[in-house]
Amino acid sequence: MRRSVLLAYQWVTGISDLGAGTLLYLAPLLTMQMMGLHPPAATAPYLAYIGAFVTSVGLSCLYGVYLIAQNADASRLETVWLLTAFARSAVAIYLIKSIVVGELETPWVSIALFDAACVLIQCVGLRMGWLRHD
Repeated sequence: MRRSVLLAYQWVTGISDLGAGTLLYLAPLLTMQMMGLHPPAATAPYLAYIGAFVTSVGLSCLYGVYLIAQNADASRLETVWLLTAFARSAVAIYLIKSIVVGELETPWVSIALFDAACVLIQCVGLRMGWLRHD
């Protein structure tokens, strides 16, 4: 994968998750309303907790930016991709199931699709050795 594309991917995934996670952590109900969702006020502490998790995924992706900038061994970025793909696939599967059975509102599908797309990119990239080629 070309270095510029790889850096852009890492920046986009890192900043989006870090931003969303931080907003969820600091202002969970407002963040959800900005996403078109309407959670009960009592869920705010749990949403903030989810924000901490999302922030950690974003920081992991930004660590990938650091690895690329340092020309680190590809295996290190492959580990980041593998572990974040695990987290993202768990989120996507849960959200899709919950939307289908009516437990969550439809706007959650945007998060499920973003995470599923990242998982697809990362799994194909790992399988094809994208991180080992310039």
